[in-house]
Amino acid sequence: MNEVLRSALSAKGLTAETLAARLGIDAKTVRRWDTEGRIPQARHRAAAAEALGKDVEELWPESFRRRDVAWFRPWREQELAAVSLRGFEIAVVPGLLQTEDYARAVLSSSPLHLDEVDRLVRIRMERQKAVFDRPRPPMCVFVLDQAVLMRGHRELMIPQLAHIIAMAERPNVFVHVIPLEAGVHPGLAGFALASMHDSPDVLWLDDQASGRLVSDPGQLASLTRVWDAVRGYALPRDLSIQLLKARPWLT
Repeated sequence: MNEVLRSALSAKGLTAETLAARLGIDAKTVRRWDTEGRIPQARHRAAAAEALGKDVEELWPESFRRRDVAWFRPWREQELAAVSLRGFEIAVVPGLLQTEDYARAVLSSSPLHLDEVDRLVRIRMERQKAVFDRPRPPMCVFVLDQAVLMRGHRELMIPQLAHIIAMAERPNVFVHVIPLEAGVHPGLAGFALASMHDSPDVLWLDDQASGRLVSDPGQLASLTRVWDAVRGYALPRDLSIQLLKARPWLT
């Protein structure tokens, strides 16, 4: 039995039925979570942990031992609970838009063992499904510097560009490209913003070693202004898709 889950429910004055109602799922599903070894879907883990005021790792540690990279877990849970996601990249295609081959190429460029690369690629593909294939996927807005689309050999980038186009044509996905002609702009590093139903926005800021969550209001406001600025430099959605389809740098 999951004693941590039982204790958390009791502390909040909740039952399986009332938690299920809050999450909008069947009570039978929540009751199954009490079974040892039974792990909810990622989006349900994030929502339940938020409702119970617990870390997901505390409630279902097995899920992290099996999969996620430790330093990325905080953002992964925010991402799964978000109603909208906004991201900017100046160096690589965002992880949520990467093909398997592109993800493998990016991860293989770091000093990782082949087995670790394979594991991280699988995690990235599962992460995409968890975000885009859930019943109510978030609205996603991605801004990419055109230089991102020009980095990589032809055999790698043609299918990657086709995948970005296919994703950009989904009703809940918006891709905007900052053309080279825009010149210098405020974006200096990649970051992503997650917005929730009833809690403040959080931001994920990448660096060379790992990444970190930003929730401090002052820092968040400053980086949100950067987002607004880079979004202003980008082409509209339809013109961005036209540029992606024309891919003049690959002809």
